[in-house]
Amino acid sequence: MEELITKKLKVDDNLKNDSHWELADYKNTFLSNPIALRLWSSFFVVLPIFIQAPWVRFEPFSALSFTFVILFIALLLSKKESNKWFIVGSLLLGVSGSWLGGCLFWGWLSPYPILHIPVEAVAFPLALVGIGTKWKIGSSFYISSLFGTAMTDIAIFLTGIMDDWKEVITADSDSAPLILQKTSENLIHVKSILIISFLSILIWFISKEILSSANKNTINGKALLVSSYVIQTTLIVDGIFIILAIVQPSFSGLV
Repeated sequence: MEELITKKLKVDDNLKNDSHWELADYKNTFLSNPIALRLWSSFFVVLPIFIQAPWVRFEPFSALSFTFVILFIALLLSKKESNKWFIVGSLLLGVSGSWLGGCLFWGWLSPYPILHIPVEAVAFPLALVGIGTKWKIGSSFYISSLFGTAMTDIAIFLTGIMDDWKEVITADSDSAPLILQKTSENLIHVKSILIISFLSILIWFISKEILSSANKNTINGKALLVSSYVIQTTLIVDGIFIILAIVQPSFSGLV
């Protein structure tokens, strides 16, 4: 009995030491600070709007190929001897999935809105598996981005803007402003305002619930933080585009 108790104490001590080591090692990783994690998560949500969107419109093949550059950097950072940059690598892995789906849809399939979410979800099975691995931060980023995109599409469908999707996408530079002006008028109706307001409140509530349940000192907690930040940023970006659609339709679009 005494020998068993001694062995158990040794095992407990080893587990505690391993736990303390992992926590200390994790605290030394880049982006371990919640503020930095918020900034970079938000940055990678906004990045496609200013870089990927125009790039994939004019050079879809090169934009698609850049997916593998992002993936290579992600894997490179994750394989360093130190774990300092692992969170960055994991986050970039999630970005690569979103970038891949975005390039495939906006490069070749943009006139077909029914394919938007299925194509954007191309890496969803891998992300689900990744949630249970060390890549959970990247998986959380990708899944949350997909959720935000799905909610945006639901809003577009319910407000009737989806009916003008193909017309807007395929319009030339001369007729596009007129079509966008007509489309933006649908957003001023009471029904559209109520739908957008309800979905906005729902999305914000979900993001706040995720944020409140996150333990900032664990890898699982960091993954939840990323999810919350991504959803909140998507909501803010959508809000900006809605305002643009009403105030200056020529500066906005369906994306």
